[in-house]
Amino acid sequence: MSRIIAENNGGGHVLDAATGDGTPVCETSVDVTKLPSMPFLLSFNHLTYSVKVGRKMPLLTGGGRTKTLLNGISGVARDGEILAVLGASGSGKSTLIDALANRISKGSLKGNITLNDEVVESRVLKSISAYVMQHDLLFPMLTVEETLMFAAEFRLPRTMSKSKKRTRVQALIDQLGLRNATETVIGEEGHRGVSGGERRRVSIGVDIIHDPIILFLDEPTSGLDSTSAFMIVKALQRIAQSGSIVIMSIHQPSYRILGLLDRLIILSNGQTVYTGLPTNLSLYFSEFGYPIPEKENKTEFALDLIWELEGSPEGTKSLIEFNKKWQSKNSELVGLCSSLKDAISVSISKGKLVSTSTAMVPRFANSFWKEILVLSNRSILNSRRMPELFVTRLVAVLVTGFVLATMFWQLDNSPKGIQERSGFFAFTMSTTFYACTDTLPVLLHERYIFMRETAYNSYKRSSYVISNALVVLPGLIILSFAFTTITFWAIGLNGGFSGFLYYLLIIFASFWSGSSLVTFLSGIIPHLMLGYPIVVAILACFLLFSGFFINRDRIPAYWIWFHYLSVIKYPYEAVLHNEFDNSTECFMRGIQLFDDTPLVTIPNAMKVRLLQSFSDVLGTKITSSTCFSRGVDILRNQGITHLSKWDCLFVTLAWGFFFRILFYISLLFGSKNKRT
Repeated sequence: MSRIIAENNGGGHVLDAATGDGTPVCETSVDVTKLPSMPFLLSFNHLTYSVKVGRKMPLLTGGGRTKTLLNGISGVARDGEILAVLGASGSGKSTLIDALANRISKGSLKGNITLNDEVVESRVLKSISAYVMQHDLLFPMLTVEETLMFAAEFRLPRTMSKSKKRTRVQALIDQLGLRNATETVIGEEGHRGVSGGERRRVSIGVDIIHDPIILFLDEPTSGLDSTSAFMIVKALQRIAQSGSIVIMSIHQPSYRILGLLDRLIILSNGQTVYTGLPTNLSLYFSEFGYPIPEKENKTEFALDLIWELEGSPEGTKSLIEFNKKWQSKNSELVGLCSSLKDAISVSISKGKLVSTSTAMVPRFANSFWKEILVLSNRSILNSRRMPELFVTRLVAVLVTGFVLATMFWQLDNSPKGIQERSGFFAFTMSTTFYACTDTLPVLLHERYIFMRETAYNSYKRSSYVISNALVVLPGLIILSFAFTTITFWAIGLNGGFSGFLYYLLIIFASFWSGSSLVTFLSGIIPHLMLGYPIVVAILACFLLFSGFFINRDRIPAYWIWFHYLSVIKYPYEAVLHNEFDNSTECFMRGIQLFDDTPLVTIPNAMKVRLLQSFSDVLGTKITSSTCFSRGVDILRNQGITHLSKWDCLFVTLAWGFFFRILFYISLLFGSKNKRT
């Protein structure tokens, strides 16, 4: 018997492979392992897709105009073959690949796509297919084998043993021709790794670890030399021959690559100008009236001719009409296909869609906790091999702490000391937040990897968010302890050991909140060039409204709301509480009353006589030992009376959790991987 089972909210239910409606699959008493191979046929008819140009600025563009990216595209793709989509830049190659891979919303795409004459439900298509992006999005410090092994952990069934997953990885390494690079790290700028062609093959391997039935690739040879490009397509040929449908876009294949392709679709401005076998190109263009010279590269000649026609007054209209006549005259007969359920079952039994004997096709391969564990292990392993990133942050924090410690060395309790302590605290709290911005490039890179992996249900978004939070905690603890140890005793802050522990907690809470804020912003900021200005501007506004530059009581009513939104306000008030929340400690005594006045320069003896004069006028004894301002008075003068120091600590920690929730929401709605 064969079934296709899909996981739903942690449980399993029988899923119709074609419709996904949860109705029972027809059971059969036939042993699928004895059945002959059942072919797969992907058909697409009259695909049309249009977008509004200038819709982001409708006031400037008058609502925008409609641009048709695909116009009535039809074709077929078979298992065991490579279908290549050719065309110049802007011809619609990538759009067609996206349309076939269900990366365009159903409401926007017109036409129909079927697999073995059945419309495939989105969830099932994700399980039986893979999509390889044009750009290589990989963790740079993992080896080829480790990268593929983590992909196996994410995509292969939880019931599959570790040894079987490793066997699948080794087989894939051989299939992709990566045996000599198994132990080499992927690499990036500054870290030497595999070659460009090998990196591209690893990217393909990550997405086909489960041996999909359909493989979509967006320009897999882009940016590679001719030899590397040929090796990529050669590997794709082996994948196709293993029983997969391979559909790829390619700009201009070489003569050797053309020999590996089984079927072509050539596009011009979203319309088909040729569909058929590569071997028929010469006959096709000869009958059109432009014979291809004997020693000319066929596709190069075709694309050059199309480019010339596009520049003519009539465009490619004549070639498009000729293609329609050619297709009607040379149309291929398409044989009857077996049902999709049976074809998938037989395919699984023969080793495709690497799974268990029960033919499970789950929504997620692993449990929630297993996903967190695997994600955390991968992130820690990659970070451990780039210690310079954390060491740089640690050195920056240590240097900043050292400069502050020597600048504010052993502050006294005079009015000047109070002012200097407040300045130190404001600078410290803002520094903890700004120190987190250097993780933005890493987070943006990881976001693109996340989008690629979650597009095909490698793991849940919630697992990634929690894993990301857990992985950063040890580093934040080390940074907090280093900064606290350097500054607390050197500056002479109050509170003793208990004050030190609270100071450590609030520094950690500030790092946690700042890290969470930057993480959230990485989920909504599209580019690094925009990232830094936005983060710096937001933190500057938070510092401005924190209460340091202007007390809460002096902030205009129409801006007071931003004061309470300032994440720097709460740790700043917390350290002030820790320092001054003492009704017995005096911070202005006797002649210190004149320190912030023009009388500060007169002799002390004169200041004492002035105090005596004040006593006579006020009728109250005022001496050089009289206390004018205690810690609670300082807090009251700065408007810090609403929250206790523990309230401020909890609110700072809560901001961190709140930003993590916002990060999850940004991933939930901002990583759909679909065009509208």
